[in-house]
Amino acid sequence: MLKYLITLVLFLLVTGLLWPVLSRLGLGRLPGDTTFNRQGRQYYFPFTSSLILSLAASLLFGFFW
Repeated sequence: MLKYLITLVLFLLVTGLLWPVLSRLGLGRLPGDTTFNRQGRQYYFPFTSSLILSLAASLLFGFFW
């Protein structure tokens, strides 16, 4: 259980650090990624980008584990 938690935290850390590069590749602006403004704040829900990153992580971990 601890191994999976550490892996998840590392994946989130790496994704957060690489997000500027990933956004230049088109992640974050895909159909299904939702943004809306309410009361002067912007809310962002990257549903499609999250699915693609999850699929990539699953394939990557599947090959190495």
